[in-house]
Amino acid sequence: MIYFDNSATTAVYPAVLETYDKVIKDIWGNPSSLHKMGDRSHQLLEASRKQIASLLNVKPHEIFFTSSGSESDNWAIKGTALAKKEFGNHIITSSVEHAAVLNSVRALEDLGFRVTVLPVNKNGQVNPDDLKAALDKETILVSIMGVNNEIGTIQPIKEISKVLEDYPNVTFHVDNVQALGKDIWDEVFTDRVDLMSLSAHKFHAPRGVGILYKKEGKMIKPLIDGGGQEKGLRSSTENLPAIAATAKAMRLYLSDEKKNAEKELAVKKKIISYLDGKPGIHIFSPINDKFIPSILCFSLEGIRGETLVHTLESKDIYVSTTSACSSRSGVESGTLNAMKVEDDLATGAIRLSFDPSNTIEEAEQFISVFDKIYKHFAEINHLK
Repeated sequence: MIYFDNSATTAVYPAVLETYDKVIKDIWGNPSSLHKMGDRSHQLLEASRKQIASLLNVKPHEIFFTSSGSESDNWAIKGTALAKKEFGNHIITSSVEHAAVLNSVRALEDLGFRVTVLPVNKNGQVNPDDLKAALDKETILVSIMGVNNEIGTIQPIKEISKVLEDYPNVTFHVDNVQALGKDIWDEVFTDRVDLMSLSAHKFHAPRGVGILYKKEGKMIKPLIDGGGQEKGLRSSTENLPAIAATAKAMRLYLSDEKKNAEKELAVKKKIISYLDGKPGIHIFSPINDKFIPSILCFSLEGIRGETLVHTLESKDIYVSTTSACSSRSGVESGTLNAMKVEDDLATGAIRLSFDPSNTIEEAEQFISVFDKIYKHFAEINHLK
């Protein structure tokens, strides 16, 4: 069984599970309670926050815990818009953002905010000059992802940050859910970033924890009202076992970051060396410094992505489609459509997501299985 769909199936580190189980089995109180067990829980919560802050090189009080990367994105965008609406109503994002970002700005558009969606080039990258041209006196927020979740494009966050240096009152949010641990952190998290989203399960922590970095002094309104947890900005009793496990998982995940990125790149190179140049194969995630090593998106002419997914699944190889296959539901197309890829190729795309645990042997097994599939469909579709 091979998992090349690690964005959806990433297993929790065994050592992290031990931490999670220990916190559950021990007698822990509510971190907000005043009694001894509550104080003990509060100390563990703050120790976890401090460790995560240290790993990200930020201040502990700039780290907030949520339920997911999607919640962090929603909070960053809607919370900023609500906090700054008296200063302006213009929001800028890109056409290749995660649905959590795009649907958030659409919701704000329905409330009267003005939204500019920037185009991308053939690599799926925003042009910083387009951003500069879109900025005006009403702009309050820019939200651009660090790494695209469908094809693995690295956005020019450094260049965007330089543009925004001349606009200090504009809040800059970066969705870095796909970027952590890929040996590119300095490219996607600059001093100019005001808000930044992460999702715990992307680095082998339990599902159900998100992180929002909020730079000290930046304005944001809460979306969840209640008991005043997370400094009064995100009410809800904290998921302490998962948060403690998240801190440990991040430490482990980042301990061999460069080595892990090299492992992922080796697997990607192996598969691309097979795919490259084959009639009917279109690679959207090439090997260069504009793409992370852990995502490979490609399509085979004449075959829908879900057909390839289920055919590979029958051989115990698990991959995924991209969100480009959305025409049936009437949802706006995803990254490939924004890149002006033809519809039949976009709907035929599949995405392989690699993890440091994936091996060259698994890549070879994938190639062996896919080669039979390719030859069968190539004959049907007369690919030469």
